[in-house]
Amino acid sequence: MIERPTRSWRRRVATQEAAVAAGELNPAQAYAAELWPADFIAAVDAVLDAYEHDVATLNPAAPNPAADDPAADDAVWAAIERVVLGLNAADESHGAIETGEREELAEYVDAVLTDAGVDVTALTARRGIDRAELTDSWRDW
Repeated sequence: MIERPTRSWRRRVATQEAAVAAGELNPAQAYAAELWPADFIAAVDAVLDAYEHDVATLNPAAPNPAADDPAADDAVWAAIERVVLGLNAADESHGAIETGEREELAEYVDAVLTDAGVDVTALTARRGIDRAELTDSWRDW
């Protein structure tokens, strides 16, 4: 499974905080805590927790949830919509999702589905969109 973006953000914040405390980094150069404040990371983690749970409960008996099953497709798309709207809310509150974060989060949304056995390429093709557009219908960030 791909690493959650929030784990990487936390590590970068902690690394910079340690470097500042050790006198190895000028506090003015420590940007990570401003980019990813703790409350933003917590909000994103809560959204990703719910998403992972949604995906895990799709249909564990199916070898490829959503394959040739419109109802299963709808369940997958509903999970994607919920995670994207949740991330929109986190971004609206904190304004912390920029290009890098957007790419990491979109990749994570895709990877969670893939790890659950969803053929994301086929899922998006059935909607007439490219895999890279998986989150675009609802994404504000």
